[in-house]
Amino acid sequence: MELHRYTWVEIDLEAIAYNIKQIKQKLPITSKVIAVVKADGYGHGSIPVAKKALTAGAEALAVALLEEAIELRKAQITAPILVLGWVPPESAVVAAELDITLTFFQQDWLDQVNSYTLAKPLKLHLKVDSGMGRIGIRSEKELYSILYALNKNKSIYLTGVYTHFATADEPESAYFLQQKERFEILLSKLKQHWAGELDIHIGNSASAIRLPEDMYDYIRFGIAMYGLYPSKAVKDKGEIDLKQAFSLHSNLVHVKQIESGDTVSYGCTYTANEKEWIGTIPIGYGDGWLRKMQGFSVLINGKRLPIVGRICMDQTMVRLDRAYPVGTKVTFIGRQDDTFIAMDEISEHAETINYEIPCVINKRIPRIYKGL
Repeated sequence: MELHRYTWVEIDLEAIAYNIKQIKQKLPITSKVIAVVKADGYGHGSIPVAKKALTAGAEALAVALLEEAIELRKAQITAPILVLGWVPPESAVVAAELDITLTFFQQDWLDQVNSYTLAKPLKLHLKVDSGMGRIGIRSEKELYSILYALNKNKSIYLTGVYTHFATADEPESAYFLQQKERFEILLSKLKQHWAGELDIHIGNSASAIRLPEDMYDYIRFGIAMYGLYPSKAVKDKGEIDLKQAFSLHSNLVHVKQIESGDTVSYGCTYTANEKEWIGTIPIGYGDGWLRKMQGFSVLINGKRLPIVGRICMDQTMVRLDRAYPVGTKVTFIGRQDDTFIAMDEISEHAETINYEIPCVINKRIPRIYKGL
């Protein structure tokens, strides 16, 4: 890709493959991997990540939206795809045509789907709300009404059932175990009334890392596939080695010396105490580099140098330790020489979680892939 401002993200697809191999080593041979590539692969790029994940041993893919699944099909990806979010009932016709599995949990939704003619079979996974409080059935009554509605349409197949944990990444496991018990009670009722084979999955990255033996048929490998730990608690236990796949880079486009008392950027929030070298970099909050990152540091020539003044929509300023040539590489996330800025450092400074950072680095910044 031709770059005109020299600001780019590098995605190391070999790190994606490495992380999948790490989790597969922990799982029983009967547990398979669903690679979660929603939100454009957590900002990494859903299509190249999906292709690499499948070659590295993932058996299926998961997304949040039907639109995301259609994009993967248009890229000639034929692996099973599960949509994790709610899809309008009229869109079930499209899902069936493209062999995309939908999540469902409402009898009314199923009744509406039953009113459509499906040219091909529609595969469904039933979502159980065991305590997350988002979507899913919560009672035996809901389960039985759904099973009754399923039997009305021979073109609809229940092929899986799953739940999602609210606290799998936290040290305390009481609520996790409570959710697991609730799910298993409804699962046992389902098995009593449904003879078909079902794919069962309960594990996200955190629970798969911590309790691999309890993960049933599949795990949903999301944040950890990208080399990011679900939480500090999971990371500190050291149960898996992950490699961060995402790095963010740019270049200096202007270098100047300012005098003592001179200010930098909007609001004059930074004032020089002496003569200082200031570098300007063509990246800002319009790219997803958050204004909260003022006061953080970047890497230039392997050294950490501070961001000064407010971050602008398109530009960021740093205090340099000396004059550098225009075009000198700047690393915002990732490695220069022996110094590394991890995604966790960024998210801690921004007072958020590591999931959010690559997602908000938007498509104004092109992705360059290593290991295609």
